[in-house]
Amino acid sequence: MEELLREINALAKKKREQGLTDSEQRRQKELYAIYLKGFRQQMRQRLDNVDVTYPDGTVRSLKDAMKKDKQ
Repeated sequence: MEELLREINALAKKKREQGLTDSEQRRQKELYAIYLKGFRQQMRQRLDNVDVTYPDGTVRSLKDAMKKDKQ
């Protein structure tokens, strides 16, 4: 992930300073897509581990709590 961010940042810097070639623009979009996919996976995993505690002491997973609140 660190190498991915280094490359994204290097391309962003080059874009600001000089501009990017077509192949570099495609590579930048590719890297952004990879980064966002990983970020979304990490966020889903984190949210899957969140519990909601109700005032009556009941504890439910966030997913179950969201289902209950919609009903």
